Amino acid sequence: MVTIEGLDASREELARWYSLMHLGRVLDDKAPNYLKQSLGWSYHAPCAGHDGIQVALGVTFRPSHDYLFPYYRDLSTCLAAGLTAEEILLNGMSKRDDVASGGRHMSNHFAKPEIRIQNVSSSVANHAQHAAGVGRAIKTYGSEAIVFCSVGESSTSEGFFYEAVNGASREKLPVVFVVQDNGYGISVPKSDQTANLFASDNFSGFLNIEIIHCDGKDLFDSLRAIRRAVAFVETGEGCAIVHAECVRIHSHSNSDRHELYRSPEELAAAEALDPLARLRNTLITEKLLSEEEISAIESANLTTYEESSERARNAPDPDPTSIFDFVLADPWIPDGDGLAENATTPEVLGDVKAPEMSLIEALNGTLKEAFRENPDTYLWGQDVAYRDKGGIFNVTKGMQAEFGASRIFNGPIAEDYILGTADGFSRFDDKIRIVVEGAEFADYFWPAAEQMVEMSHELWRTNGQFVPNVTVRLASGGYIGGGLYHSQNIEGWLTTLPGIRIVVPAFADDAAGLLRTAVRSRGITVFLEPKSLYNSRQARAHVPPDFAVPFGKARRRREGSDLTILTYGTTVHLALEAAEQLAGEGMNVEVLDLRSLVPLDWAAIVASVQKTSRVLVVHEDKVHGGFGGELVARIASELFAFLDAPVDRVGSSFTPVGFHRILERAILPNADEVLEAARKTLAY
Repeated sequence: MVTIEGLDASREELARWYSLMHLGRVLDDKAPNYLKQSLGWSYHAPCAGHDGIQVALGVTFRPSHDYLFPYYRDLSTCLAAGLTAEEILLNGMSKRDDVASGGRHMSNHFAKPEIRIQNVSSSVANHAQHAAGVGRAIKTYGSEAIVFCSVGESSTSEGFFYEAVNGASREKLPVVFVVQDNGYGISVPKSDQTANLFASDNFSGFLNIEIIHCDGKDLFDSLRAIRRAVAFVETGEGCAIVHAECVRIHSHSNSDRHELYRSPEELAAAEALDPLARLRNTLITEKLLSEEEISAIESANLTTYEESSERARNAPDPDPTSIFDFVLADPWIPDGDGLAENATTPEVLGDVKAPEMSLIEALNGTLKEAFRENPDTYLWGQDVAYRDKGGIFNVTKGMQAEFGASRIFNGPIAEDYILGTADGFSRFDDKIRIVVEGAEFADYFWPAAEQMVEMSHELWRTNGQFVPNVTVRLASGGYIGGGLYHSQNIEGWLTTLPGIRIVVPAFADDAAGLLRTAVRSRGITVFLEPKSLYNSRQARAHVPPDFAVPFGKARRRREGSDLTILTYGTTVHLALEAAEQLAGEGMNVEVLDLRSLVPLDWAAIVASVQKTSRVLVVHEDKVHGGFGGELVARIASELFAFLDAPVDRVGSSFTPVGFHRILERAILPNADEVLEAARKTLAY
């Protein structure tokens, strides 16, 4: 054992650390050559100049015990944390056997989920939210693991990072945020990011946080800082930030030319601060390792590189036929089609008469049943758990009283943090199921939009290695006099995202059945609750015990032969009202309640259209850009031969939803508009 710069280490450790730093530099320096040879690595962000903090972080991480969220510059971090040179190269060349994503994700985004090095997307700093979420799970389950989250200094400007630090400090989560400060965000100097010289000092006023500065170019100072941070979070008193001063020796990436904004003198000064040369010189000068020993390490690393490169170059590329693998997680599949009753007739099961419920009662009761069934189920959101209150609409009323504050709790007013921590929390164990109220109203969900996009491609991006098991509840739509930010629909956007299920109930029984299936399933379900139906008499239904509705199964609400109305949510009731009036006029209209938008019951649509030859699509959302446009396009493409009339649509006008009831009525669809459109289609 020797002491160097105040740090105790064995000669074996010193040799290993130098070997890791040198091999990381070999890989880093070789990466641009693969692009030049058209072999891959079309995105490469050099780590040269960050070597000290990266090796320190990597060797502190305990594989398969801790959690590591690297960022795109963390090549040496991931190498030191447990990736092999060959795995680094397979990622750089986007090969099928890349352990991060099988070539599905951008090069230089290193991961190895089997040892808990997490797959992180390209959205700057959004993984900080996931790190906080894992930290919450670690604390909840009493684990001794630590979460390491690495970012560049400019990432601290993102709201993701602020919210993650705010939440981690408030909740005293075992998270070490490592900020690698090289002075630039691509070409933008850090003085344009924050008034503080060091961005981490922006958080100096927070409680329950330790901010530690170090020289990220010096391995030993970096190790001291990381170890001090670990020691602090292990006390349970809060999270830590390690702010490491680095230097960027090369351009930001292979698509950047730093000579356009950095002077020759600055570039020369940066190269003179090279951490690898510094460590090599220290080891020799202090007689810790001999020149011969270091040369032997370097020679062995070059051999490792050549052998690894040869194998990686010859490894198979991804199979193009695999693109549809791992788009959606396999759901829990209930027995039957979720057609227990017709919403108006009591369902009798043996001697038990199914109770009639409002939609809100069905949701509340089903959530409680799900939480009794699975002790690894959690719920959080804004204003969902305060005394007897359960959200704006009281859907979660009484849940915290029954299940406790560790399972039902309020999140901050930060929609992306609510959703991002759900993503992270679910990484702790696949048995965990999370229900979040993504926003108090669907209109307020936009701050979480990036996290929704992120979660939608987690399963695909990781090549099937991880999917968040999360049900996202959103109160959607109008007819309540809510106006802007309280009355709009967002399914037109959501349905463009592959990787999530989207359901919209119109009756209490389907609300219960779809929610039960969602919470029991793996993967992400967006559960849109038409808020105007919460206490509506129209939406009341008899809900059998343990009733469940499979995804992708429509429900025929009314049988007919003259016209098919495709609808979902609130407008199911408008369609039924119009169909009833048309029946009095001798016209037989079929109303098909889609219930599930993704996956869609296309077979039911085909059968109905082939029978009636006329179609009307009705939804509450805007006609322009609404989900109905997708239905019409597919019907026209695949079922044109069966049509006897053009497919028409009814929806809201292409305006925001007004607050005054007169304006709202003029904008949102009504039964008369459905009736008029149906008559037009029938008369064609």
